[in-house]
Amino acid sequence: MQTFGVDIGGSGIKGAPVDVDSGELAAERYKVLTPHPSAPDAVADAVAEVVGHFGWTGPVGMTFPGVVTAGVTRTAANMDEKWIGLDTHALLGARLGLPVTVLNDADAAGLAEMRFGAGRGRDGTVILLTFGTGIGSAVFTDGHLVRNTELGHLELHGRDAETHASSKAKEDEDLSWAHWARRVQKYLAHVEMLFSPDLFIIGGGVSREADKFLPLVEGIRAEIVPATLRNNAGIVGAAMTASKA
Repeated sequence: MQTFGVDIGGSGIKGAPVDVDSGELAAERYKVLTPHPSAPDAVADAVAEVVGHFGWTGPVGMTFPGVVTAGVTRTAANMDEKWIGLDTHALLGARLGLPVTVLNDADAAGLAEMRFGAGRGRDGTVILLTFGTGIGSAVFTDGHLVRNTELGHLELHGRDAETHASSKAKEDEDLSWAHWARRVQKYLAHVEMLFSPDLFIIGGGVSREADKFLPLVEGIRAEIVPATLRNNAGIVGAAMTASKA
C-alpha cells in the first residue's frame, strides 16, 4: 500500500510516495527549497509542486516544524509567523484538493523510526532528536508518542537549546565536529536529566555523518544511536499517519 508523505522544513520541502508496509520510498524523493519568506500561501504552492511532480491524487500526509493540534499550527519558530494559529489542514487541503493530514515533523520522524528504524521493538522511554534548522523531538513511552514535545526549545545557557546545538548553529558558527559534539553532549545531558531515557535516536540531515560526532559525545547514560531512516523519516511518518487517517 502506498501513501504520499511531505516533509515541510525550514530550509527544504521534500516528498515521495511511500510503501507504508515496508517504510521504503516507492520513488526517489523530490525536493524544493522552502520559500523565503516562508508565508503560508508560498509554502502551500511549493507543497503542491512536490505532490504534482508525481501526479499524486490520493491522501497526503504532511509534517510541519512546530506544534500542530487538530490541524492548526500553534508555533512556527523557523517559519513565517503567519503560520501561528492557522488552520493548516484546511489551507493545504484546499490547495491540493486532496485528503490531507498534518503533524509535527519530529513526531512523524519518530513514528517512522519506532516502526521501521532504530526504535523498532524498543520499550521504555525513547527520545528521537532531529538536528537541522532547529532541534525537533519525539518522545515515546513503551511505544506511545507524547505529541508536540518541542524539546529544542528547552533553555540551555540562557537561550533556546536549538540556537546553541542545532546543525544550523554548527554551520553558521563554522564549528568543528569536536566543538559541536560538546554542545550536543551538554544538550543531551540536560534532556537526560529531565527524562531519563533508555535510548536517544539522533536524526535529521546530520545523521548521515553520525560517525563524525557521536563517538565524541561522552558521559551520557542512555544508549545513543543514529536514525536508520535518516532524513527520509519525516516523509515516511507523514505517509504512515495519512494511511491510518
